[in-house]
Amino acid sequence: MVFAWKAAGLTYNRYLAVASRVVRRSLKDDKRLIAERRGEMDLRFAKWENGKMGEPKNLADANAASMAKAAESGGSS
Repeated sequence: MVFAWKAAGLTYNRYLAVASRVVRRSLKDDKRLIAERRGEMDLRFAKWENGKMGEPKNLADANAASMAKAAESGGSS
């Protein structure tokens, strides 16, 4: 048996993100605002070289920059 999200070509995490967004948007305004704030995320990462931590970067910004770079170079990563 194939799950619908898998048949649609989504990962489970992406499926959960879409489903969560739909549920949040269906709430009344007061509850929706609280739920949307809870759904925001701020992930950071840092590369380590020679035992030293590099500059911490925002994951969303780094992903956007990587996607833009991949689009410029013809889609190859």
